[in-house]
Parts: sequence; C-alpha cells; structure tokens
Amino acid sequence: MKQNRTLAIGDIHGGLKALEQVLERIEIKEKDRFIFLGDYVDGWSDSAQVIQFLIAFSATYECVFIKGNHDVWCELWLETGTINETWCLHGGKETIASYKGVSEADKKKHLQFFKDMCLYLVDDEKRLFLHAGFTSMHGVEREENEVSFYTDRTLWEMALIMDKSITKDSIIYPNRLKHYHEIYIGHTPTTNFNLYTPTNAINVWNVDTGVAFKGKLSALDIDTKDFFQSEEVHTLYPNEKGRNK
Repeated sequence: MKQNRTLAIGDIHGGLKALEQVLERIEIKEKDRFIFLGDYVDGWSDSAQVIQFLIAFSATYECVFIKGNHDVWCELWLETGTINETWCLHGGKETIASYKGVSEADKKKHLQFFKDMCLYLVDDEKRLFLHAGFTSMHGVEREENEVSFYTDRTLWEMALIMDKSITKDSIIYPNRLKHYHEIYIGHTPTTNFNLYTPTNAINVWNVDTGVAFKGKLSALDIDTKDFFQSEEVHTLYPNEKGRNK
C-alpha cells in the first residue's frame, strides 16, 4: 500500500459518527494527507463536535480544509451572532444547538478554524479542489465572484451531460475544464442523480454522496480512485432526521 496517500473527503454535515467510521475504514497511515471539501456543519447533531475533532485531527495529520457555503454561514454566526434565515432552514438550528455547552474559548478556536480555511487548492499536478465550482473560463485564479467557489452547481451539471468522446483538444471542450488535470468537488449530492459513490464525469470527481440526507460519507484516494464509505448516516443517528425534513 502506498504510504503517502491523498484522500479527498466529502461533505460531513455534522455527522461525526460517520467521519469516525470512515477514518477507521481508511486504516490511516502516518503520511496520509487529507483534503476536506467543505460543509463540516449543518444537518446532524454533532456539528460543533466535528469542528473540535478536526482541529485535533489536524494536529496529527496533514490536512487541507476547503470552505463550503454552510461553513460561511456558521462562521458569520460565530463571529457576529448573525443568524442567516436560509441557514436556519438548512441545518443551522441543529448547528446552533450543538454549540450548547461549548466554552467561549473553544468557540473562538472554532471561529479561527473557519477563518483559516481556503476557498480552493491547486496542487503540483494541476488537480483542483474546491467545494462547489467556478464560472470563469480562465480558471479559479480569474474568478470574479468568489461566492461561486462554494455555491456554483453548473460545473458539475456541465460535466455530467458532456459527451465523453469529446477530447481536450476539441474546440468545443469547455475552457473551464482545460485548466486542470482533475477537479474534486462536493456541494451537490450525487444521490440527487441516483449515484451513491464518488462519481466521475469527464475530469470532475464529486465526493458528496448525500451525507446530509440518506447517503454515506465518502473518502476518495485521488491516485488509485479507491474509496471508503460510512454506513448510511441516518442509521448512525436513528433518532434524528438530519435534513430529511
């Protein structure tokens, strides 16, 4: 087994039990690297606990934390007390409840954790990691609206419907896709399309396998494309509905 794996981990949405299960199934090695694709909170009841766990986990293992749209909302609340109405309707209430009993000192650490997240990562092999997508035909460095990084769904929708026979040297191959060897995203559950494992379309890999609803948490080895999954997260939280409301 390769000793320096890089594993992309999809949206967690407060499912600490699923995260612990996936990490156990990975059988972590000392030199493993983890790229988390965002949306750590909102859904299941352990959002604050997920953040606490990841802070401790990153002290031992090399980690990159990408920021998702739910993380933007939670960061705003931790910093200003502002409760976004949309956030409340999409898991924010459960996240606020998870912070009951969390000390002010830990809340400050969590806020800094959110602030330190990046919006995207491009590695040495031109592999792009981000939460959702981007719209600029010139690549992420030229994106004019950074909100796209954690809200855009058009990148994935475009990749899904592309004719796989179209090659990169074709004049009709989308410019957005030409800049990167591979692109790894979360945000749009594959389960929306009746797909239940990390899914590839052209050079885009979607690792959000529906954790917030009735899917599983997934981790993908970006070199071998082997993947690891939890059980369906709702079975780990039998007395909760997550975002299945």
